[in-house]
Amino acid sequence: MLRQSIIAASHCPNAPVAGVTILPTRAATRSLVHTRTYVSRLRSASATTSTTTIHNRIPQCFYSSSRSSRTAWSHATTAPGPSAGPFEPLTPPSPSKLGAPYPARSYTRTRRWSRRLLIFSSLIGVAYLTDKYVYASGLARSLRTFGVGLVVAADYKLNFRPEPLSIPWIGIPEGIPELHRRNAERLFDLLRHNGGLYLKIGQAIAMQSAVLPPEFQAMFSRMFDDAPQDSWEEVEQVIREDFGGRSVEEVFGVSFSGAEGRGVMERTARASASVAQVHWARLPDGREVAIKIQKPEIERQIGWDLWAFKVVTWVYTWWFDLPLYSLVPFISERLRLETDFENEAKNSEIMRQLVENEPSLRGRVYIPPVYPELSSKRVLTTEWIEGIRLWDKDAMTRPWLGGYGKGSAGVHGAQLDPPDMPAIRSALRKNTQGYTFMIKPERTEWKGRRGKGGLGLSTKDVMTTMVDLFSAQIFKWGVVHCDPHPGNVFIRRLPNGRAELVLIDHGLYVYMSDKFRHEYGEFWKALMTFDNNKIKEITDEWGIKAADLFASATLLRPYEGGDDGGFQAKLMKHLDGNKTASERSYEMQARMKQGIRDVLADEDKWPKELIFIGRNMRIVQGNNQYLGSPVNRIKMMGTWASRSLFQDPNLPLGQRLVNYWHHFLFKCVLALTDVAFYFFRVRQLLHRGGGMEDELEARMRDVAKEFGVELQHNVFEG
Repeated sequence: MLRQSIIAASHCPNAPVAGVTILPTRAATRSLVHTRTYVSRLRSASATTSTTTIHNRIPQCFYSSSRSSRTAWSHATTAPGPSAGPFEPLTPPSPSKLGAPYPARSYTRTRRWSRRLLIFSSLIGVAYLTDKYVYASGLARSLRTFGVGLVVAADYKLNFRPEPLSIPWIGIPEGIPELHRRNAERLFDLLRHNGGLYLKIGQAIAMQSAVLPPEFQAMFSRMFDDAPQDSWEEVEQVIREDFGGRSVEEVFGVSFSGAEGRGVMERTARASASVAQVHWARLPDGREVAIKIQKPEIERQIGWDLWAFKVVTWVYTWWFDLPLYSLVPFISERLRLETDFENEAKNSEIMRQLVENEPSLRGRVYIPPVYPELSSKRVLTTEWIEGIRLWDKDAMTRPWLGGYGKGSAGVHGAQLDPPDMPAIRSALRKNTQGYTFMIKPERTEWKGRRGKGGLGLSTKDVMTTMVDLFSAQIFKWGVVHCDPHPGNVFIRRLPNGRAELVLIDHGLYVYMSDKFRHEYGEFWKALMTFDNNKIKEITDEWGIKAADLFASATLLRPYEGGDDGGFQAKLMKHLDGNKTASERSYEMQARMKQGIRDVLADEDKWPKELIFIGRNMRIVQGNNQYLGSPVNRIKMMGTWASRSLFQDPNLPLGQRLVNYWHHFLFKCVLALTDVAFYFFRVRQLLHRGGGMEDELEARMRDVAKEFGVELQHNVFEG
């Protein structure tokens, strides 16, 4: 009934009602609004309040019978006039009758958290964009590294045990092999995804993967695949930034539109690695050059990458109780210098002069010259090398079909035959925008008409030159190229039919002090003569406790001259034959962990150069084995070690004469090793077994198995 009255009043707001004072239109409207608000409040309260209570709260002036209501409205349409009675249906209740007003509901907490979320999201967005475009995603790469590193560390901490855990989602029923496999996959994905310096670290791990579990070996053998190339626009950006805003055409004198009198350059890289990519160019003066251009993101990423490397190593040092963190500063310095092409140019020129001044290597080894006027901190321009890589054993040994008395193109730095420049310029004029075709001539005349020829070289000649070169670096010069993998070694044929070895990529070097170089030569000589007192004296000087273990790691074969019957015998003495294979493997790897602690016992005295010298010898050993063990590597290196002691100009003349006599006796002793070498060589030629390197590796593999490691040396075949 009240509702009907309200509706009627809303339809006739100005109609007078008999006995009722009629409000003006605006006042009536306000009254109607207040009334509706009050009714809605009553309805909302009806869910918890009884009908009687609601009835008592409604003012009596709102009640009337339906008949009186209809009569009042009918009078209101015909008899206007002032109200004389107490009934006032359209008069709003006074504030005192309505009770206290409800405060407006505020959403301060929601607004506060929404504002915080907006600010946080904005900060994250700004940080992401800054990291991506200013630091080349260095922060994101570091966070990814921390995450994966912690997961791998926790996985090994929990699951590296003789018996797997029975906890669901944590334990590994398949045991330790599955633990190795899934963590190798995690690390491989991390290194490939981050790229840049991470790829170089991955390649370093792959070089040493022979001592890693088979699951790591299979995964990391793919680390030598070419890295993705950067776009030509990014290449131009680096050159402009390093050469004062000058364009590629202005710096190198080339033309991409076929202009006369100008050189040419390929926009597509001939090779792309983790840090840089290499482009071919022919300069206006006829020189063919290799232009090594650093990828622009490396400069912005290296600080973050090295910081992440330090943090992860520190965590692993603390978590696994291994003295590894002390090696980080030296390794980080080497890696940073490897990205400085001015430093690489300096190393290359030093090595070039050393080779030229060494009579035994002059004419057998070639170091390409660097053109400093076309080089900078991120751009390195050197002579272009035509040759075959060391890993192409088939092309190296196939018969020579290039003509009698001739050698490979470019030997001894000879200028290469010019390409067909008119044809190249004509092709460029037809397609001046964005061409990607290769324009360098391939120069494969030495393969013959059918393309089946080779260099006609012996693997013995090649490996003799290689072992001589790196032995001279270690024992005579103290300037060591630490990355001599097959991709950094070219082989060419000299006109006399001998091999010429070309060494490139001089970024990773170590410089040995005269004192350390002399001690290292004495150490090698002592290893060959089983002089245990001298070995102990030198290892004590270097802060090494496990002399036998370090000797075996240096020789890359078991050292059998120890006072306790040899390294392997001492190792086997502590084994319990009643244990299971899994328990035995776990115990031996725990002993290897202790062995690492013993090798790095005194971190302050330990020569950090040993890290990269060991890498050099490991790669040379792998190269020799890959080519079929054609030379007695250990004897050759021992000879160079002994020779360096009497050829050292820093020693007094009397000491040099004494060392010369010792060198003569030493060579007589070493001659006995030739008996073993030729025995294995004849057996290899008769297909009755492998060469000497294969035999030594088989013995090392037996030792490695005692540590739970499947030793493999086929990394270069990947």
